[in-house]
Amino acid sequence: MAYTALYRKFRPNTFAGVIGQEHIVRTLKNQIKTGRVSHAYLFCGTRGTGKTSTAKIFARAINCLSPTEEGEPCNTCALCRDILAGRSVNVIEIDAASNNSVDNVREIREEVKYPPTEGEFKVYIIDEVHMLSNSAFNALLKTLEEPPAHVIFILATTDPQKVPATILSRCQRFDFRRITTEEIAETLRGYLAEEQTEITPEAVRYVAQLGDGSMRDALSILDQCLAFYSGERVTLEMVLDVMGAVDQTVLFEMTEALGKKDSRQAMELVEKMMLAGRDIKQFVSEYLAHLRNFLMVSTIGGASGVLDLSEEALARLKGCGAFLSPQEAIFLIEQFSYLQGDMRHSSNERILLEVALLRLCAPWTQTDVTALAARVAGLERQVAQGVSVQIQTVAPKAEKKEPPKPKKKPPALPEDRKKLKEDWPLLCGEVEDIVLRNELKQAEIGFREDEFVYLVCPYAALADMLTKNMEKIEGLLEKAMGKAFSLRTITKEEYDRWYEATYGKAENKVKDSEFESLLGSYFPEADFQE
Repeated sequence: MAYTALYRKFRPNTFAGVIGQEHIVRTLKNQIKTGRVSHAYLFCGTRGTGKTSTAKIFARAINCLSPTEEGEPCNTCALCRDILAGRSVNVIEIDAASNNSVDNVREIREEVKYPPTEGEFKVYIIDEVHMLSNSAFNALLKTLEEPPAHVIFILATTDPQKVPATILSRCQRFDFRRITTEEIAETLRGYLAEEQTEITPEAVRYVAQLGDGSMRDALSILDQCLAFYSGERVTLEMVLDVMGAVDQTVLFEMTEALGKKDSRQAMELVEKMMLAGRDIKQFVSEYLAHLRNFLMVSTIGGASGVLDLSEEALARLKGCGAFLSPQEAIFLIEQFSYLQGDMRHSSNERILLEVALLRLCAPWTQTDVTALAARVAGLERQVAQGVSVQIQTVAPKAEKKEPPKPKKKPPALPEDRKKLKEDWPLLCGEVEDIVLRNELKQAEIGFREDEFVYLVCPYAALADMLTKNMEKIEGLLEKAMGKAFSLRTITKEEYDRWYEATYGKAENKVKDSEFESLLGSYFPEADFQE
């Protein structure tokens, strides 16, 4: 017989088996017992929290031939067995990610007209409903608002904000919470007892933490560890090996190294992780969580209510306050968050990590306000601990200002080039090709100390476009001016840089003789200078 993955093998078949969702389970069971079952439900929440499992249990419970007094399905009658085996025509599961068109919804609208062949309700479970197209949502609206009495819709999604408000208003919404680490660990211990597999309590708790609120993720990780160490007693070190994760001790040692600005210790820790085959990205992710936990412990009184950690771990985190202040922790969180983003596009994570650590151990490389605040907080922490701090100030050296070198003046333009520059706007307006005319109007005429006439373009793309039509432009100028010109293109930035290096900054002053004449009539003694 083929092996069944743990998350499938231990999928709950009753409401009592749903972990961490007591508020939802109680409401649904009360609706079944009192007959107040709604026509549409929306189950939303993160992955692996029991949305689809609860929907299937609910579908069996409302169709069960002999439900319990608590509203649970019996799972033994013919209808329950058919639904469990997936052969019931009364419970239809639809994956909206692959059936998201309006035609798929139209098929549902046609099918809901027919009553169930057995049982009382026909249940449609639409998973990942947020993947439906807008037209599909619109086609579903009327049916969802007033379905036949024998039809119930259960919509499941991990992204409820993408579901239109018109759909949300027609459903009873249930938000599935993340499952706590303690609940996951306790459930895993029960499953392991059924599997007759030995695993240390530390390993179980760490697997539960890696699940990050998802029972399915935790079961998948546990399944991977049990397969790797088949028949052995699984320890925390074994789980770390399988997942490429780092021992928690490394996180505390790295905090001490960064707090003391000890670059040698930081590099040795990186080397230690690499030799142990740990994953760099996993380390950065876990270190961010470690810094977040420290920040909570150091700033919030009674952090045990916020953090899902043991008393021993909380006490150890508080001890990090000897090496790190909350301001420094905030700065480190920012830097490691940037590092985590950079690693997504890099093939050598180790180099990025080492460079980031060296920069964090060398405060002079950080000059922004957050870094300076972190450095001040670090100095205050050291002073409070009685550590003598020496601050050396260095007076900036006076820079010797060399007198600017005199620039030469631009040479006088020949008559033909001068006329070309003056008549350029008119020449552009006479070009018959509309596209080329608009492109030429954006360019200006410029000259350098060579035989070429330059089309000065405000951006590089325009220069490329004009270069492709250079022969045509030269022909048009020769026809209009009666003389051939050799043209080249250049960007305005490059041309201005050359002009400034050769002649100095151009003075953009325009002399207005009428304005000066007007001022002169009021102020006859005024002297106007350029």
